[in-house]
Amino acid sequence: MLNYFLYKLGQKLSIILPLKISYKIAVFLADLHRLFSPGDRAAVKDNLKIIFPEANDRTIEVYLRDTFRNFAKYLIDFLRFELIDKNYINKNISTINFDIVDQALSGSKGVIIVSAHIANWELAGIAMAILGYPIACVALSHRNKAINDFFIKQRQLKGLEVIPLGRAAFGCLQTLKKNKLLALVGDRDFTQAGITIDFFGVPTLIPKGPVAFSFKTGAPILVGIMIRGKDDKFQFIYEGPVEIERSNDLEKDMKILTEKYARILERYIKDYPGQWLMFRRFWEPVGKNSCE
Repeated sequence: MLNYFLYKLGQKLSIILPLKISYKIAVFLADLHRLFSPGDRAAVKDNLKIIFPEANDRTIEVYLRDTFRNFAKYLIDFLRFELIDKNYINKNISTINFDIVDQALSGSKGVIIVSAHIANWELAGIAMAILGYPIACVALSHRNKAINDFFIKQRQLKGLEVIPLGRAAFGCLQTLKKNKLLALVGDRDFTQAGITIDFFGVPTLIPKGPVAFSFKTGAPILVGIMIRGKDDKFQFIYEGPVEIERSNDLEKDMKILTEKYARILERYIKDYPGQWLMFRRFWEPVGKNSCE
């Protein structure tokens, strides 16, 4: 229960304190975490070395530091969701290519939004709900019920629907059937039933949910990424639709389409490595450990 009370304490402080002060405290704690958590530090560093095999140690250390700090800021944003409204969005989030979301919804088959653990994917979902888009996301349940309930409540505060991963298929199909947005994180497979593709040149298990639901329902796939700027304001960018010409080989088509959106995710991760908040070794042997 200690972690639960720490989350609640962090929430109260982040709401009471000015955002800039909360960020400064979070960055200080992140630097301590980086210094005294050799396991997390080694995992992040190993990931960065796969992405940037030619980078020197100094460059890797800068990306490493930024990853810890940006994760701390991500947590502050998450804990402050009750303060997020249209006024906050207008002041802090620049929306880019949102017209393709409206165009995709006009097809009345729902829309699949693929994102990654970049910057603040949670805030992106909340922002879409506040802006009036009907949206649901799939979320991994936490083992601790109190923490899990807290996380779900935070996500639902502004109208974002939450579909538990354990029974996601039915909820996802119903979401698309109702012509809603379905937000899925496309850079970690939790099921061991994903699709193996080359990701940064390494065979990697990637979730097959986005392409499986797209092929089953006809819903288009968009990539939606929220990037943090140096001033802690955000760019919320959409790309797509990501599509291919279908063949009679379903397995091959699913792999090709997955590779196509994965290339977009790779580009953002490489452009903003300090914002890819991955605190475990991403490239484990396929079939031995799932990848986030």
